[in-house]
Amino acid sequence: MGLYFVKIIIMEIQIATLNDLDEILKIYEVARNFMKSHNNPDQWKNHNPKVETILSDIKNNNLYIIKENNCICGVFALIFGDDATYKVIEKGNWLSNSKYATIHRLASNQKVKGIFNEVISYSLSKIKHLRIDTHKDNKVMQHLIIKAGFTYCGIIYVNNHEERLAYELIC
Repeated sequence: MGLYFVKIIIMEIQIATLNDLDEILKIYEVARNFMKSHNNPDQWKNHNPKVETILSDIKNNNLYIIKENNCICGVFALIFGDDATYKVIEKGNWLSNSKYATIHRLASNQKVKGIFNEVISYSLSKIKHLRIDTHKDNKVMQHLIIKAGFTYCGIIYVNNHEERLAYELIC
């Protein structure tokens, strides 16, 4: 009888601090390059998300880091309350107007698998109503969103007036 080894991956999610900024910026650079190489060059063009946005997320305790073995491998914003860009939805409707949180600016270092599922699980432990959006060319994210059980709801427009595909999950 052979021996089998199982690698147990333990991820930790915590609020980001200014001390994490350099690693966070590196992860967003990896994510921009990944999107470009997967036919999505426009979603985070011009070095988005901007440093000012990241700093604001940190200041407001909206930015979270995901760690594996004490190394930052992912980052995301979880923002509770109404999102101004979600007030108008076209070619569809939201499933509910109850209180929700929005997942934004999700990125990984592309070295650790399962980050998206960890983010969803963590977010659902805080609130049972989530919204998320992505660029029409971000096929990888669209696949992950649908696989996680989100429902496509329509099109919203972000602050620079670019359209995004919007999704919702209510548990």
